[in-house]
Amino acid sequence: MDFDGKTALVTGGASGIGKTTARRFAKKGANVVVVDTDESGGRDTVRAIENDEGEATFAAADVSDEDEVFGAIDQAYETYGSLEVLHNNAGIESTPGPLIEQDTEDFERVLSVNLLGVFFGLKHAIPRMIEDGGGAVVNTASIAGIAGAPTIGTYGATKHGVVGLTRTAAVEYAPEGIRVNAVCPGFTNTPMLQRYVEMSADDEIVDSDMADDVGIDLENIQQLQLKGRVARPEEIADAVVWLASEEASYVNGVAFPIDGGMDAM
Repeated sequence: MDFDGKTALVTGGASGIGKTTARRFAKKGANVVVVDTDESGGRDTVRAIENDEGEATFAAADVSDEDEVFGAIDQAYETYGSLEVLHNNAGIESTPGPLIEQDTEDFERVLSVNLLGVFFGLKHAIPRMIEDGGGAVVNTASIAGIAGAPTIGTYGATKHGVVGLTRTAAVEYAPEGIRVNAVCPGFTNTPMLQRYVEMSADDEIVDSDMADDVGIDLENIQQLQLKGRVARPEEIADAVVWLASEEASYVNGVAFPIDGGMDAM
């Protein structure tokens, strides 16, 4: 998995899976463009990469804004002259609760980041990758994008959409040398999971009986996992890097569960 001389752009690179993946790409030799709205966290990721003797730059961008996504991709070319890998990773959680009680404004907010952000990345990176002879895209979906679960209807809808975009782009652009895949993490030890658990503990959002039924408490979540724990960000990042590498050159259009086996039940 050699990325020497190649450029990887990672959205949501300030924390969690994105930060870990950005560092993994850099360790494999890639020039990394770290994209996030969190400038402090994004620059921390860049410093961590540089401290490991890697190459990285930060691009401030909100993936729900098409112009800003275009600008981040343009910055990759201006800084490093190419873009071989796009990791559409940026995402936010929805407010948990029954589907019919979901707030329309919250739905639109999550949709704009989780799904439109991926669409904008595909729309503006793929044409330039085609001009350069090919490339690889890895989108972060979720196990909630291939299965249903209570209280996360908004989030799940956007992640099902990511899987749909992934498969469509994979089919359309395979003849042009573009591979598009998605990772579908289960519960992963990230700031997003911590926020979700904290929101779910609020009785005004989800009553305590429902929370107990679906295992929203972090301890319950871990006990329900086949491995007895949630995933580590590194376990997701390793899959992303492999899917983007030449070792996965015949892998295209997959929605790859990384959930410790929960999807098999």
